[in-house]
Amino acid sequence: MRHWFLFGVFFVLAACGRNFSAPDNLDNACAIIDERPAYFRAMRATERNWGVPMHVQMATIYQESRFIGDARTPFRYALGVIPMGRQSSAFGYSQALDGTWEEYQRETGNRRARRTDISDATDFMGWYMTQTVERNGVPLSDARNQYLAYHEGHTGYARGSYNRKPWLIRVAGEVAARADTYQLQLASCRRR
Repeated sequence: MRHWFLFGVFFVLAACGRNFSAPDNLDNACAIIDERPAYFRAMRATERNWGVPMHVQMATIYQESRFIGDARTPFRYALGVIPMGRQSSAFGYSQALDGTWEEYQRETGNRRARRTDISDATDFMGWYMTQTVERNGVPLSDARNQYLAYHEGHTGYARGSYNRKPWLIRVAGEVAARADTYQLQLASCRRR
């Protein structure tokens, strides 16, 4: 009986240690990395390993999940009331789809990667965005087009599927503007 009690206590404490909430000030890159130093370490590692600038990573994560580690897409409803499941399998900081995440795990050998882990999520983004360079010729510093390829997939981007989605073109412009803002802010931050 005692071991079940200890297991329960351990489980509750472990659950309390996971903080999937967003940082307090999402409009200031310095405030984000000051509040969550693990984010800085993760994005810096991805920048070193894959070449994706921190500000591009941050703007993409902001757009995809608002820095909420267990973010999911909304439910779909039939007749406005009958739940039909989620809009997609996108999950976590990076909002990676199940199939794309599994491909990342296979290709990188990182089988234990979790979409709720900021280091794994940014590494995924680095992997995906470097493929965007190889497949579509989009520079890693081009936040707008990297986001379009991230959202539409490499094939969709190559076909120009985003051209039929004015709302997505607008959002990609917002991602680029946020990336520019984050870049200026990061230049003034105290570097670790």
